Amino acid sequence: MAQDDNNGKMDLNGIRKEIDEVDRQLTQLFERRLELTRSVARYKLATGKKVLDRSRENEKISALESSVGSAQNTADIVRMFRQIMADSRKYQYRLLEESGNTAREPFTQVDEITKRNVTVVYQGLPGAYSDIAMVQVFGPDVKNFHVRTWRMAMEAVRDGRADFAVLPVENSTTGFITDVFDLLEEFDNYIIGETYVKVGHVLCALPGTSLSDIRKVYSHPQGIMQCSKFLDAHPDWKVAQELNTAASAKKVADEKDRTQAAIASAQAAESYGLEVLQEGISDFTGNETRFLIVENRRCFVKSADKMCILFETPNEPGSLYAILSHIVYNGLNMSWIESRPILGSTREFRFFVEFDGNINDPAVIDAMRGIQEESRSVRLLGNYRSGKNKEQ
Repeated sequence: MAQDDNNGKMDLNGIRKEIDEVDRQLTQLFERRLELTRSVARYKLATGKKVLDRSRENEKISALESSVGSAQNTADIVRMFRQIMADSRKYQYRLLEESGNTAREPFTQVDEITKRNVTVVYQGLPGAYSDIAMVQVFGPDVKNFHVRTWRMAMEAVRDGRADFAVLPVENSTTGFITDVFDLLEEFDNYIIGETYVKVGHVLCALPGTSLSDIRKVYSHPQGIMQCSKFLDAHPDWKVAQELNTAASAKKVADEKDRTQAAIASAQAAESYGLEVLQEGISDFTGNETRFLIVENRRCFVKSADKMCILFETPNEPGSLYAILSHIVYNGLNMSWIESRPILGSTREFRFFVEFDGNINDPAVIDAMRGIQEESRSVRLLGNYRSGKNKEQ
């Protein structure tokens, strides 16, 4: 044991030497444990026994708690052994996948998103940001039609009336669009791509209108929020919500009332013959919206580098951490997570998670196997190429 020096202080060098010796012993013991873990994995592979045995793990934790000499060390020791057992399971999942005992769902690999002889649906009207996103991905000549709601767009893809749908999922200033997440859970459609559209709101009105004529402004709720500073500078204006920004522009054009204006895109203003009264009215110049490209086939592009999954966890302490640890353990970068309540349940949630990777990457395969085994349910919503500064 390390001794105190003449001043009654602990000998730091002596303590470090003892730690080094303990670490050496721990390393030897841990290597032996890893060998035994491999034997357990081979046994389970041969017998078809499930990797996760919660009752066995709980019994072991209870036994460890009883054997701890000092009560103040119990929580740390339990935490360490839970991590050891979690890592053991991850190794077993990897062995199962490498042996060909896969839990992967079949997906079809394609070289690129099909852009010729297809039909695309989007929510809104011509000139809406969804329309702009569609053109960015599929070009201006693609056959398309628009619908009133995001649900109707998902239904059109599900029913085969459209090959692809364009759906907004996230804005850089107002955050995630949770209604779209709910539709991704409800419909058996799959994400195959994404694109980003710069949001450049303008104030538009009938030709010849001046700012002093305006009494009422229409826009989508997010458009209103994204231009709050500009609107606050005109407190005498009434602000009214419309289904989307393009519908706002169309309303102003149809009603031919010079006291009305719309917050919309410059493309929407042009589409409906309106005059731009003021550009750059967004609160933030870097504002952009991310759109997902959704189809009904289980496809992914060969160069896909992003995964989106949906899972539910058991309502137990640490269950979310345990699921996400499979992503961390396999060295994958998680870009976002969003929770949504499970209807009809109390304090239970499902989680949408996006992380980097391709469905054929060994690290992704191992992570997905672990998540599938240890979550209450899991769905792969899509594997797609990042649309940030890239062509689809």
